[in-house]
Amino acid sequence: MTETQTSPQFSTPRQWTIQTGSCFVLFAYDAARSINLDEAERHLHQAAQRQTIPHKRRAPSYFEYQPPPLRVSQEIEPLNIGAVSARASVDILVYDFGAVAVTYTLAITGLFSDLLRLAEALYDNEFLLSDSRLRVEQLLKMIGDAASQASLAPLVEDYLVFHIESFTQPFDATRFCADNGRQIAQILRAERQILSDQEVDDALAARISFGTQDLTVVDWNAALLIDKEGEDVRAVLGFANVELLEMRHLDQRLDRAMDQAY
Repeated sequence: MTETQTSPQFSTPRQWTIQTGSCFVLFAYDAARSINLDEAERHLHQAAQRQTIPHKRRAPSYFEYQPPPLRVSQEIEPLNIGAVSARASVDILVYDFGAVAVTYTLAITGLFSDLLRLAEALYDNEFLLSDSRLRVEQLLKMIGDAASQASLAPLVEDYLVFHIESFTQPFDATRFCADNGRQIAQILRAERQILSDQEVDDALAARISFGTQDLTVVDWNAALLIDKEGEDVRAVLGFANVELLEMRHLDQRLDRAMDQAY
């Protein structure tokens, strides 16, 4: 008789420890009909520079900001979100089509599983929402007539990017997803309860890797980026968040116009 063969089983997922990483908290606002970036730059009394997307890997050559947005860095008091502290600066990107994006950066280290607690603390975070809106209002006052028909819309589009540059142990994207898929889904959806297989599959549906040692999982409210570099991916995600805001804003304006037509 031959021994009964059984399918191989994965061992209990090990604890992954983040060596270096950052969490980027993005807020996008529609602030004006248009903004003259050259004029806005002249109005600002602080360091500002134009930002372009760094192409560190193959990417469509046509994907460039035209014109590049104005980037402003502001010093802020240290922010404590749960057990994580934000760096002492916040970046603001000003686009010529009237959008303004505010980004906070939080350094992350320690257990990967602890990101769930951070995700919960950042979900609909009223303090950061209020602070980001205040910064956009102050910026509009500073740039003055550089903003055409300035009016900060109540609509806001927020997004999280968990960017892990390195773990303390060797990383393989395929094995990491196989062992930690459910945990990744919980972090991306800021949901502590155990998710169904269908929900996990939905959260991990937009998963891409360039090689065996990088991973990007994009969900509707957050993204997980595991890459030693990754600035180009973060730039694309940030711009996509701004574009989503613009589509929602235009959709609301169209709905109002149609309502008034009847």
